[in-house]
Amino acid sequence: MAAVTHLIRAAGGVVWRPSERGVQVCLVHRPRYDDWSLPKGKLEPDEHPLLAAVREVAEEAGVRAVPESRLRSVRYFSEGRPKRVDYWGMRAVAEGGFEPETEVDDIRWLAVDDAIGLVTYAHDTWVLRDFAALAPVTSVLAMFRHAHAGSRGIWSGPDTARPLDAEGVAQARTVAALGALIRPVRLRSATARRCVQTLEPLAALSDLPIEVDSDLDEPKPGQDVAECALALAARLTELAADGRTTVVCSQGKVIPGALAHLSRTPADYRTPKAGGWLLAFSADRLLGADRL
Repeated sequence: MAAVTHLIRAAGGVVWRPSERGVQVCLVHRPRYDDWSLPKGKLEPDEHPLLAAVREVAEEAGVRAVPESRLRSVRYFSEGRPKRVDYWGMRAVAEGGFEPETEVDDIRWLAVDDAIGLVTYAHDTWVLRDFAALAPVTSVLAMFRHAHAGSRGIWSGPDTARPLDAEGVAQARTVAALGALIRPVRLRSATARRCVQTLEPLAALSDLPIEVDSDLDEPKPGQDVAECALALAARLTELAADGRTTVVCSQGKVIPGALAHLSRTPADYRTPKAGGWLLAFSADRLLGADRL
């Protein structure tokens, strides 16, 4: 019987910053391979790929970056094993911590065309071309469905008062870790208690208040699901338009319809409890929805 060859998982980013001549992106030089490539690295056990991508950019290039848009994943063989690398476009928000080491001994900030000419591998060229083809991202939102809150059938009080259970409390901590990656300046929650509680760990981590917004709610008795989904879509567009980075917690009945309306693309937008989306906007236009 043939041995099972396990997939190597890695993640990285096209990290950009503005310059007088336009956008510059960051490349790293690895002395072990004598190559120029995009910053990336292997996932740690049970690590979310987006967490790994932001961490590896910080470790390899000394850049703290905010993820904005999902780029392509590339696959190739590394030392005889299949490898997949997931990439995101990221905006640099702080830099200057780079120190040459044995893994990475140099970095360069270059115009995209110059970076395409320097990278060693064709798959990095593909990712850079994807990045160059995107419209400028003007705003980023992260939207989550509330975490697990037990069974509606065994809760005796009003459904809006149903709290997170032990599983949901643990999930809320994961939501906080992912939500913090975009460095939010505003937190918005649907009115249900379980939605507010889902954002509480992130509120503590980021020292931000949670604003309650009924336009993020699922329909009440007598209300139409489609109309509530349109209200959510309108609120997301409004939040994106003012440019402030926001994390939103909404509910499962309205998230799919809102994203379908914004994207104008048929897709499966059903979202599990504590699942979420990274939403990149250019003005009021949704550029992409990356499932978290």
